[in-house]
Amino acid sequence: MNKAWVLSTCKTCQRILDEVSWKDEVQNIKEKNIDAKSLDKFAKKLGSYEALFSRRAMKFRSLGLNEKKLTEKDYRKFILEEYTFLKRPVFQVGDEVFAGNAKKTVEGIKEALGK
Repeated sequence: MNKAWVLSTCKTCQRILDEVSWKDEVQNIKEKNIDAKSLDKFAKKLGSYEALFSRRAMKFRSLGLNEKKLTEKDYRKFILEEYTFLKRPVFQVGDEVFAGNAKKTVEGIKEALGK
């Protein structure tokens, strides 16, 4: 199964969808956040919930999270409670999972898609 979790208003997400010529399912996380089952599976694949957590979210600083030591349990809770904490975009290509917008990540998506 191939699926992408993006914020539809995010220009970077749109650029990456175009760059990888994404033709599969896209879920707008503002309308429907990632579900716990998918999040748990992706965290296992990537090695941690922290790998799926965005420190760039405006709420990260406004809630004072930048001054706290967060645990894996905290990362999971915040991502499920608030869509802005999910690092984006997140792509599932078959059994592979990619999170974020780093050039290396986008290249990995392209490779997984055979492009």
